[in-house]
Amino acid sequence: MAKDQGIEVATTPVEIDRDHFAKLLGRGRLLFTALVATLFIALFSFGWESGPIALIWRAFVIAFGAMLAYGALEQWPKRLPSWAARWVLQVIAVALSIPLITFAIYVLTTPAGSPPFWQESDRLEGFFMFVAPGMLFAPWFALGALVRKKDAIARHQALAFELQRSELERQALDARMRLLQAQVTPHFLFNTLANIRELVASGSEHAPAVLENLIHYLRAAIPSLNGKPHALGDELALVRAYLELMQMRIPDRLQYAINAPSRIDQFACPPMMLLTLVENAVRHGIDPAEEGGTIEINVRLDAGQLCATVIDSGVGLGGSESGSGTGIAGLRERLMLLYGDQAQLRISEHAPHGVNACVNWPAQP
Repeated sequence: MAKDQGIEVATTPVEIDRDHFAKLLGRGRLLFTALVATLFIALFSFGWESGPIALIWRAFVIAFGAMLAYGALEQWPKRLPSWAARWVLQVIAVALSIPLITFAIYVLTTPAGSPPFWQESDRLEGFFMFVAPGMLFAPWFALGALVRKKDAIARHQALAFELQRSELERQALDARMRLLQAQVTPHFLFNTLANIRELVASGSEHAPAVLENLIHYLRAAIPSLNGKPHALGDELALVRAYLELMQMRIPDRLQYAINAPSRIDQFACPPMMLLTLVENAVRHGIDPAEEGGTIEINVRLDAGQLCATVIDSGVGLGGSESGSGTGIAGLRERLMLLYGDQAQLRISEHAPHGVNACVNWPAQP
């Protein structure tokens, strides 16, 4: 039984044998063996007197026989004694296969009634012509193949470790993103619910309308709770629902405008990114200002980047005692985790008073 990601998969002996057979007769191995046999034929064809056909088939039989000996010990036996190194046995098997296969060829090709080949000088010379260079070079070819195999295994393991490391890093970033999102989402919900509680406690006639807007807000917010990027149109709907809630709470002190072409609604947007900037503008810009103010949201597509600005006419960067809170810091970290250096968040003063928050991030479907 083999395990793949926690699922047990049955592997039959037939499947294992087929896999080993495929490795034994791999395309690259067959081509290399054929090349070696061809080189041998080219080098010794001038001194061969028994015809080219005999030279060709003998060279190929010996070369492929040595290849099979190398491959056989590569797979079988499955387990070796602790003192036996498989690569040593493979090299020895290749070296010994040359004289054994050549001996079998010469014995089998000896005509009936003829003396053994070792009693004929010409045939004995031919025998040694195959054996001597074969035993000299074949073990080195085997060692070269073993080195290449070990290099390939090392590269494969390095790649596997790199992929595993990348996957662990991705999971760590995912966990970090979810942690940040878990911190951000209750922050907005509790602030909004606190505002609703004040209206209900004071018996305001606007309470039913505010509750209705809260429902719209929650419907827009709930799909963002998983922390994954969603459509920019969904983010703008969430911002609009939030601003409607805030406008019901302070109708005479808050005005807003959202300017965004509909053609960019389907681009990806980090969840609650714009909402963080808008909520920050309300809490630290408009609320502390005695006369209130306006919030203007502009989104555009520029050279493969989405550019969003949130401008408020509130008290400015130095006018709020509570500062900009932890929302902006968390937003910067989320942008860094998602886009690295491809995203930027800049906050500056807006003349004559107020704050200009500008964020750029890659335009992705």
